[in-house]
Amino acid sequence: MGYTLANAAMLEDKYVTYLPSYGAEVRGGTANCTVAVSEEEIASPVASEPDFVVTMNQPSFLKFQSILQSGGLILVNSSMVNVSTARGDIEVVEVPTSELAEQLGNIRVANMVMLGAFIKVSNLVSLQLMLKNLPEILGEGKSKMIKLNREALDLGFNYLKEQT
Repeated sequence: MGYTLANAAMLEDKYVTYLPSYGAEVRGGTANCTVAVSEEEIASPVASEPDFVVTMNQPSFLKFQSILQSGGLILVNSSMVNVSTARGDIEVVEVPTSELAEQLGNIRVANMVMLGAFIKVSNLVSLQLMLKNLPEILGEGKSKMIKLNREALDLGFNYLKEQT
């Protein structure tokens, strides 16, 4: 999700840093990445108080809501995350990404559903540009999944559009 966002932002001629952290945690823990997108040069890829946090599971929600700046926005996969322990000074946006991905027939696109929702709330990149350039962004290895990934992005974007 972060890699896809970073590449889309670069295609829009924005300054971008992408800092993945995928260690042993990737097997059910709190694997994460930091993506910074700006119209100006970025001094550091480290985001100690980000504007946005996206969490796909409960351990990530519990761990990463604490770094979000006051007034920031956290998107959560409400199919897997109980937000009752959310801080009171942040905005929580719930998207049932796992359920929506299952409606498309493949749970593996839950991240793309969430990315579509993130694009809607953040306005950091254009959905149209993302959809147009998806083959280039994802690369040849994912060419069989382009249509499904486009549907997932669109579903996440439109899910929030319908909620507002």
